[in-house]
Amino acid sequence: MLNIKKLNAISGVIYDLLPKESYNVSSELEDCDAYIVRSADCHSIEFPKDLAAIARAGAGVNNIPLDKCTEKGIVVFNTPGANANGVKELVLCAMFMASRNVVDAVEWAKKLDPADGEIAKQVEKGKKQFVGPELKGKTIGVIGLGAIGILVANAAAAIGMKVIGYDPYLSVENAWTISNHTKRVLSLDELLSESDYVTIHVPFIKGKTENYISGAEFSKMKKGAVLLNLARGGLVKTSSLKEALENGTVSKYVTDFPDESVLGLDGVICIPHLGASTPESEENCAVMAAQELRSFFETGSIKNSVNMPECLVGPIAESTKRITIIHKNAPNMVGQITKEIAEKGSNIADMVNKSRGDIAYTVLNIDGDVPADVLDAISKIDGVVRLRVIG
Repeated sequence: MLNIKKLNAISGVIYDLLPKESYNVSSELEDCDAYIVRSADCHSIEFPKDLAAIARAGAGVNNIPLDKCTEKGIVVFNTPGANANGVKELVLCAMFMASRNVVDAVEWAKKLDPADGEIAKQVEKGKKQFVGPELKGKTIGVIGLGAIGILVANAAAAIGMKVIGYDPYLSVENAWTISNHTKRVLSLDELLSESDYVTIHVPFIKGKTENYISGAEFSKMKKGAVLLNLARGGLVKTSSLKEALENGTVSKYVTDFPDESVLGLDGVICIPHLGASTPESEENCAVMAAQELRSFFETGSIKNSVNMPECLVGPIAESTKRITIIHKNAPNMVGQITKEIAEKGSNIADMVNKSRGDIAYTVLNIDGDVPADVLDAISKIDGVVRLRVIG
Protein backbone atom coordinates (compact mmCIF):
# COMPACT_ATOMS: atom_id res chain seq x y z
CA MET A 1 0.00 0.00 0.00
CA LEU A 2 1.35 3.40 -1.02
CA ASN A 3 0.50 6.50 0.98
CA ILE A 4 -0.24 9.67 -1.00
CA LYS A 5 -0.68 12.85 1.05
CA LYS A 6 -2.75 15.76 -0.26
CA LEU A 7 -1.25 19.08 0.81
CA ASN A 8 -4.19 21.01 -0.70
CA ALA A 9 -7.78 20.29 -1.65
CA ILE A 10 -7.54 18.24 -4.86
CA SER A 11 -10.33 17.19 -7.20
CA GLY A 12 -11.93 13.91 -6.10
CA VAL A 13 -11.19 12.44 -9.53
CA ILE A 14 -7.84 11.27 -8.12
CA TYR A 15 -9.63 8.55 -6.14
CA ASP A 16 -10.78 6.98 -9.41
CA LEU A 17 -7.22 7.00 -10.75
CA LEU A 18 -5.45 5.87 -7.57
CA PRO A 19 -7.45 2.78 -6.53
CA LYS A 20 -7.87 2.23 -2.80
CA GLU A 21 -6.63 -1.35 -3.10
CA SER A 22 -3.13 0.01 -3.77
CA TYR A 23 -3.18 3.67 -2.69
CA ASN A 24 -4.12 5.35 0.57
CA VAL A 25 -4.87 8.96 -0.41
CA SER A 26 -5.49 11.40 2.46
CA SER A 27 -4.55 14.79 3.84
CA GLU A 28 -4.06 13.28 7.31
CA LEU A 29 -0.95 11.18 6.68
CA GLU A 30 2.39 11.62 8.44
CA ASP A 31 4.65 9.05 6.76
CA CYS A 32 3.98 8.97 3.03
CA ASP A 33 5.45 7.97 -0.29
CA ALA A 34 4.26 11.00 -2.29
CA TYR A 35 2.63 14.41 -2.07
CA ILE A 36 0.00 15.90 -4.34
CA VAL A 37 0.15 19.68 -4.00
CA ARG A 38 -1.29 22.79 -5.58
CA SER A 39 -0.19 25.98 -3.80
CA ALA A 40 1.07 24.77 -0.40
CA ASP A 41 4.58 25.94 0.44
CA CYS A 42 6.85 22.89 0.60
CA HIS A 43 10.05 24.81 1.36
CA SER A 44 9.66 24.58 5.12
CA ILE A 45 8.37 20.99 5.23
CA GLU A 46 10.56 18.27 6.71
CA PHE A 47 10.16 15.51 4.16
CA PRO A 48 9.53 11.98 5.46
CA LYS A 49 12.33 9.52 4.63
CA ASP A 50 10.15 7.44 2.29
CA LEU A 51 8.96 10.40 0.20
CA ALA A 52 9.77 9.45 -3.39
CA ALA A 53 7.69 11.88 -5.46
CA ILE A 54 5.84 15.19 -5.42
CA ALA A 55 3.17 15.87 -8.02
CA ARG A 56 2.30 19.53 -8.49
CA ALA A 57 -1.24 19.89 -9.84
CA GLY A 58 -0.29 22.87 -11.98
CA ALA A 59 2.62 24.13 -14.04
CA GLY A 60 4.65 26.39 -11.71
CA VAL A 61 6.86 24.73 -9.10
CA ASN A 62 8.24 27.73 -7.22
CA ASN A 63 6.54 26.42 -4.06
CA ILE A 64 8.72 23.28 -4.14
CA PRO A 65 12.44 23.16 -3.19
CA LEU A 66 13.78 21.54 -6.36
CA ASP A 67 17.45 21.41 -5.34
CA LYS A 68 16.57 19.71 -2.06
CA CYS A 69 14.32 17.23 -3.85
CA THR A 70 16.97 16.36 -6.42
CA GLU A 71 19.57 15.87 -3.69
CA LYS A 72 17.25 13.43 -1.90
CA GLY A 73 16.17 11.64 -5.08
CA ILE A 74 12.59 12.91 -4.91
CA VAL A 75 11.00 13.14 -8.36
CA VAL A 76 9.01 16.36 -8.84
CA PHE A 77 6.26 16.29 -11.44
CA ASN A 78 4.15 19.12 -12.81
CA THR A 79 1.17 19.11 -15.13
CA PRO A 80 2.03 21.23 -18.19
CA GLY A 81 -0.91 21.94 -20.43
CA ALA A 82 -3.58 20.69 -18.03
CA ASN A 83 -4.76 24.24 -17.29
CA ALA A 84 -3.80 25.65 -20.71
CA ASN A 85 -7.31 26.30 -21.97
CA GLY A 86 -8.32 28.10 -18.78
CA VAL A 87 -5.31 30.40 -19.01
CA LYS A 88 -5.83 30.94 -22.75
CA GLU A 89 -9.40 32.12 -22.18
CA LEU A 90 -8.27 34.52 -19.45
CA VAL A 91 -5.60 35.95 -21.78
CA LEU A 92 -8.30 36.70 -24.34
CA CYS A 93 -10.43 38.23 -21.60
CA ALA A 94 -7.46 40.35 -20.48
CA MET A 95 -6.95 41.66 -24.01
CA PHE A 96 -10.61 42.63 -24.34
CA MET A 97 -10.62 44.30 -20.92
CA ALA A 98 -7.47 46.29 -21.64
CA SER A 99 -8.38 47.26 -25.20
CA ARG A 100 -11.97 48.29 -24.54
CA ASN A 101 -11.32 49.85 -21.11
CA VAL A 102 -13.90 47.50 -19.64
CA VAL A 103 -12.71 47.66 -16.02
CA ASP A 104 -12.75 51.46 -15.85
CA ALA A 105 -16.10 51.56 -17.67
CA VAL A 106 -17.73 49.12 -15.28
CA GLU A 107 -16.42 51.02 -12.25
CA TRP A 108 -17.77 54.27 -13.73
CA ALA A 109 -21.17 52.70 -14.36
CA LYS A 110 -21.36 51.47 -10.77
CA LYS A 111 -21.20 55.07 -9.57
CA LEU A 112 -24.25 56.17 -11.57
CA ASP A 113 -27.02 57.17 -9.21
CA PRO A 114 -30.53 56.06 -10.27
CA ALA A 115 -31.90 58.88 -8.16
CA ASP A 116 -30.43 61.41 -10.56
CA GLY A 117 -32.67 60.09 -13.34
CA GLU A 118 -31.95 60.02 -17.06
CA ILE A 119 -29.38 57.24 -16.68
CA ALA A 120 -29.58 56.49 -20.41
CA LYS A 121 -28.51 60.05 -21.22
CA GLN A 122 -25.66 59.89 -18.71
CA VAL A 123 -24.48 56.64 -20.25
CA GLU A 124 -24.56 58.02 -23.79
CA LYS A 125 -22.70 61.12 -22.66
CA GLY A 126 -20.09 59.30 -20.59
CA LYS A 127 -19.27 56.31 -22.76
CA LYS A 128 -16.97 58.25 -25.08
CA GLN A 129 -14.26 58.36 -22.40
CA PHE A 130 -13.91 54.57 -22.66
CA VAL A 131 -13.55 54.22 -26.42
CA GLY A 132 -10.99 51.55 -27.27
CA PRO A 133 -9.78 49.72 -30.39
CA GLU A 134 -10.93 46.33 -31.64
CA LEU A 135 -8.49 43.42 -31.63
CA LYS A 136 -9.11 42.35 -35.22
CA GLY A 137 -6.20 43.37 -37.42
CA LYS A 138 -3.92 44.20 -34.47
CA THR A 139 -0.65 42.34 -33.87
CA ILE A 140 -0.09 40.16 -30.83
CA GLY A 141 3.35 38.89 -29.88
CA VAL A 142 3.34 35.59 -28.03
CA ILE A 143 6.52 34.94 -26.03
CA GLY A 144 6.83 31.22 -25.37
CA LEU A 145 5.14 28.70 -27.63
CA GLY A 146 4.43 25.94 -25.16
CA ALA A 147 1.04 24.46 -24.31
CA ILE A 148 -0.51 27.80 -23.31
CA GLY A 149 1.28 30.05 -25.78
CA ILE A 150 0.21 27.94 -28.74
CA LEU A 151 -3.45 28.00 -27.68
CA VAL A 152 -3.25 31.78 -27.27
CA ALA A 153 -1.60 32.19 -30.68
CA ASN A 154 -4.19 30.02 -32.41
CA ALA A 155 -7.12 31.73 -30.66
CA ALA A 156 -5.79 35.18 -31.51
CA ALA A 157 -5.45 34.19 -35.16
CA ALA A 158 -9.01 32.86 -35.11
CA ILE A 159 -10.38 36.29 -34.09
CA GLY A 160 -8.48 38.04 -36.86
CA MET A 161 -5.30 39.18 -35.12
CA LYS A 162 -1.88 39.08 -36.71
CA VAL A 163 0.25 36.72 -34.61
CA ILE A 164 4.00 36.76 -34.01
CA GLY A 165 5.59 33.98 -31.96
CA TYR A 166 8.99 33.79 -30.29
CA ASP A 167 10.42 30.67 -28.67
CA PRO A 168 14.05 29.65 -29.14
CA TYR A 169 13.25 26.27 -27.55
CA LEU A 170 10.21 25.41 -29.64
CA SER A 171 9.75 21.65 -29.76
CA VAL A 172 8.90 19.79 -32.96
CA GLU A 173 5.78 18.41 -31.29
CA ASN A 174 4.53 21.91 -30.42
CA ALA A 175 5.48 23.30 -33.81
CA TRP A 176 3.01 20.92 -35.48
CA THR A 177 0.10 22.42 -33.51
CA ILE A 178 0.72 26.10 -34.30
CA SER A 179 -1.63 27.77 -36.75
CA ASN A 180 0.02 28.59 -40.07
CA HIS A 181 -1.15 32.17 -39.47
CA THR A 182 1.55 32.57 -36.81
CA LYS A 183 4.74 34.24 -37.95
CA ARG A 184 7.71 32.90 -36.01
CA VAL A 185 10.54 35.36 -35.34
CA LEU A 186 14.04 34.54 -34.16
CA SER A 187 14.57 37.49 -31.85
CA LEU A 188 12.62 38.95 -28.96
CA ASP A 189 13.46 42.46 -30.14
CA GLU A 190 11.67 41.89 -33.44
CA LEU A 191 8.54 40.66 -31.66
CA LEU A 192 8.50 43.60 -29.24
CA SER A 193 8.97 46.20 -31.95
CA GLU A 194 6.05 44.94 -34.06
CA SER A 195 3.44 43.98 -31.45
CA ASP A 196 0.43 45.97 -30.27
CA TYR A 197 -0.14 43.34 -27.58
CA VAL A 198 2.59 41.29 -25.91
CA THR A 199 1.73 38.20 -23.86
CA ILE A 200 4.30 36.25 -21.84
CA HIS A 201 4.19 32.46 -21.51
CA VAL A 202 7.57 31.37 -20.19
CA PRO A 203 8.36 29.71 -16.84
CA PHE A 204 9.78 31.72 -13.97
CA ILE A 205 13.31 30.54 -13.19
CA LYS A 206 15.13 32.60 -10.60
CA GLY A 207 18.32 34.05 -12.01
CA LYS A 208 17.35 33.08 -15.58
CA THR A 209 13.91 34.34 -16.58
CA GLU A 210 13.58 36.61 -13.55
CA ASN A 211 12.96 40.18 -14.80
CA TYR A 212 12.69 38.74 -18.31
CA ILE A 213 10.96 41.96 -19.39
CA SER A 214 12.90 44.94 -18.02
CA GLY A 215 14.32 48.23 -19.22
CA ALA A 216 16.06 46.95 -22.34
CA GLU A 217 12.95 45.09 -23.49
CA PHE A 218 10.60 47.99 -22.79
CA SER A 219 12.83 50.26 -24.87
CA LYS A 220 12.20 48.01 -27.89
CA MET A 221 8.41 47.97 -27.52
CA LYS A 222 5.99 49.63 -29.85
CA LYS A 223 4.62 52.84 -28.31
CA GLY A 224 1.34 52.28 -26.47
CA ALA A 225 1.59 48.49 -26.38
CA VAL A 226 -0.47 46.37 -23.98
CA LEU A 227 1.56 43.93 -21.88
CA LEU A 228 -0.14 40.78 -20.58
CA ASN A 229 1.47 38.64 -17.89
CA LEU A 230 -0.51 35.60 -16.89
CA ALA A 231 2.61 33.47 -16.41
CA ARG A 232 4.43 34.66 -13.26
CA GLY A 233 4.85 38.03 -11.58
CA GLY A 234 8.65 37.94 -11.35
CA LEU A 235 9.00 37.87 -15.12
CA VAL A 236 8.43 41.64 -15.33
CA LYS A 237 10.71 44.10 -13.55
CA THR A 238 8.38 46.43 -11.68
CA SER A 239 10.62 49.52 -11.65
CA SER A 240 11.02 49.31 -15.42
CA LEU A 241 7.29 48.72 -15.85
CA LYS A 242 6.46 51.87 -13.87
CA GLU A 243 8.73 53.92 -16.11
CA ALA A 244 7.20 52.36 -19.24
CA LEU A 245 3.69 53.20 -18.02
CA GLU A 246 4.68 56.77 -17.18
CA ASN A 247 6.31 57.47 -20.56
CA GLY A 248 3.52 55.82 -22.55
CA THR A 249 5.52 52.90 -23.87
CA VAL A 250 3.00 50.60 -22.20
CA SER A 251 -0.61 51.77 -22.22
CA LYS A 252 -1.93 48.90 -20.09
CA TYR A 253 -0.40 46.11 -18.02
CA VAL A 254 -2.60 43.16 -17.11
CA THR A 255 -1.25 40.72 -14.55
CA ASP A 256 -2.63 37.63 -12.88
CA PHE A 257 -0.01 38.03 -10.14
CA PRO A 258 -0.63 41.32 -8.33
CA ASP A 259 1.62 42.41 -5.49
CA GLU A 260 2.30 45.55 -3.48
CA SER A 261 4.45 47.04 -6.23
CA VAL A 262 1.70 47.19 -8.89
CA LEU A 263 -1.53 47.57 -6.93
CA GLY A 264 -3.03 50.99 -7.53
CA LEU A 265 -0.79 51.94 -10.45
CA ASP A 266 -2.53 53.79 -13.27
CA GLY A 267 -2.83 51.59 -16.32
CA VAL A 268 -2.51 48.32 -14.38
CA ILE A 269 -5.31 45.75 -14.28
CA CYS A 270 -4.82 43.22 -11.51
CA ILE A 271 -6.50 39.82 -11.68
CA PRO A 272 -6.29 37.70 -8.49
CA HIS A 273 -4.52 34.64 -9.98
CA LEU A 274 -7.54 33.24 -11.82
CA GLY A 275 -5.68 31.63 -14.74
CA ALA A 276 -6.31 28.05 -13.65
CA SER A 277 -9.30 28.77 -11.43
CA THR A 278 -11.80 26.77 -13.41
CA PRO A 279 -13.30 23.42 -12.40
CA GLU A 280 -12.10 21.99 -15.69
CA SER A 281 -8.48 23.07 -15.08
CA GLU A 282 -8.47 21.78 -11.53
CA GLU A 283 -9.78 18.40 -12.65
CA ASN A 284 -7.36 18.19 -15.59
CA CYS A 285 -4.41 18.97 -13.31
CA ALA A 286 -5.54 16.39 -10.74
CA VAL A 287 -5.95 13.73 -13.44
CA MET A 288 -2.49 14.34 -14.88
CA ALA A 289 -0.83 14.43 -11.43
CA ALA A 290 -2.47 11.16 -10.40
CA GLN A 291 -1.52 9.49 -13.69
CA GLU A 292 2.10 10.61 -13.30
CA LEU A 293 2.32 9.19 -9.79
CA ARG A 294 0.66 5.91 -10.69
CA SER A 295 2.90 5.38 -13.71
CA PHE A 296 5.98 6.20 -11.63
CA PHE A 297 5.13 3.86 -8.77
CA GLU A 298 3.85 0.98 -10.90
CA THR A 299 6.35 1.00 -13.77
CA GLY A 300 9.13 3.45 -12.86
CA SER A 301 8.28 5.79 -15.76
CA ILE A 302 9.08 9.47 -15.31
CA LYS A 303 7.12 11.93 -17.44
CA ASN A 304 6.76 15.70 -16.93
CA SER A 305 9.39 15.87 -14.20
CA VAL A 306 11.03 19.24 -13.62
CA ASN A 307 14.12 17.85 -11.87
CA MET A 308 14.69 14.35 -13.27
CA PRO A 309 15.28 13.00 -16.79
CA GLU A 310 12.27 11.78 -18.73
CA CYS A 311 12.21 8.00 -18.90
CA LEU A 312 9.26 6.12 -20.36
CA VAL A 313 9.20 2.36 -19.82
CA GLY A 314 6.53 -0.25 -20.42
CA PRO A 315 4.79 -2.67 -18.06
CA ILE A 316 6.85 -5.18 -16.08
CA ALA A 317 6.83 -8.78 -17.32
CA GLU A 318 5.62 -11.39 -14.86
CA SER A 319 8.97 -13.17 -14.76
CA THR A 320 11.03 -10.07 -13.94
CA LYS A 321 11.61 -7.51 -11.24
CA ARG A 322 12.45 -3.92 -12.02
CA ILE A 323 15.10 -1.89 -10.19
CA THR A 324 15.00 1.89 -10.57
CA ILE A 325 18.03 3.87 -9.46
CA ILE A 326 18.47 7.63 -9.16
CA HIS A 327 22.17 8.40 -9.13
CA LYS A 328 24.78 11.01 -9.93
CA ASN A 329 25.51 11.46 -13.63
CA ALA A 330 29.16 10.49 -13.30
CA PRO A 331 31.55 8.21 -15.22
CA ASN A 332 31.27 4.47 -14.58
CA MET A 333 28.10 4.68 -12.46
CA VAL A 334 26.21 2.27 -14.71
CA GLY A 335 29.26 0.04 -14.92
CA GLN A 336 29.49 -0.25 -11.15
CA ILE A 337 25.77 -1.01 -10.87
CA THR A 338 25.78 -3.73 -13.54
CA LYS A 339 28.98 -5.24 -12.10
CA GLU A 340 27.34 -5.74 -8.70
CA ILE A 341 24.33 -7.41 -10.33
CA ALA A 342 26.45 -9.73 -12.43
CA GLU A 343 28.83 -10.69 -9.63
CA LYS A 344 25.94 -11.81 -7.45
CA GLY A 345 24.48 -14.03 -10.13
CA SER A 346 21.52 -11.98 -11.37
CA ASN A 347 20.81 -11.40 -15.05
CA ILE A 348 19.82 -8.07 -16.61
CA ALA A 349 17.07 -8.67 -19.16
CA ASP A 350 16.80 -5.05 -20.24
CA MET A 351 18.14 -1.65 -19.23
CA VAL A 352 17.42 2.05 -19.82
CA ASN A 353 19.63 4.93 -18.70
CA LYS A 354 18.72 8.61 -18.96
CA SER A 355 20.44 11.72 -17.66
CA ARG A 356 19.65 15.35 -16.98
CA GLY A 357 22.50 17.58 -15.96
CA ASP A 358 24.15 16.17 -12.84
CA ILE A 359 21.47 13.56 -12.17
CA ALA A 360 20.74 10.25 -13.92
CA TYR A 361 18.10 7.54 -13.79
CA THR A 362 18.68 3.89 -14.58
CA VAL A 363 15.96 1.25 -14.96
CA LEU A 364 16.94 -2.42 -15.00
CA ASN A 365 14.71 -5.44 -15.60
CA ILE A 366 16.10 -8.44 -13.71
CA ASP A 367 15.18 -12.04 -14.46
CA GLY A 368 13.55 -13.61 -11.41
CA ASP A 369 13.78 -12.21 -7.89
CA VAL A 370 16.38 -9.67 -6.82
CA PRO A 371 18.50 -10.92 -3.88
CA ALA A 372 18.77 -8.56 -0.93
CA ASP A 373 22.56 -8.53 -1.17
CA VAL A 374 22.31 -7.10 -4.71
CA LEU A 375 20.22 -4.19 -3.51
CA ASP A 376 22.49 -3.65 -0.53
CA ALA A 377 25.58 -3.58 -2.75
CA ILE A 378 24.04 -1.12 -5.23
CA SER A 379 22.82 1.20 -2.48
CA LYS A 380 26.40 1.44 -1.11
CA ILE A 381 27.85 2.65 -4.41
CA ASP A 382 29.06 6.22 -4.02
CA GLY A 383 26.70 8.44 -6.03
CA VAL A 384 23.59 6.29 -5.72
CA VAL A 385 20.84 8.53 -4.32
CA ARG A 386 17.74 6.34 -4.25
CA LEU A 387 16.88 2.78 -5.18
CA ARG A 388 13.51 1.13 -5.62
CA VAL A 389 12.26 -2.32 -6.63
CA ILE A 390 8.98 -2.74 -8.53
CA GLY A 391 7.15 -5.96 -9.28
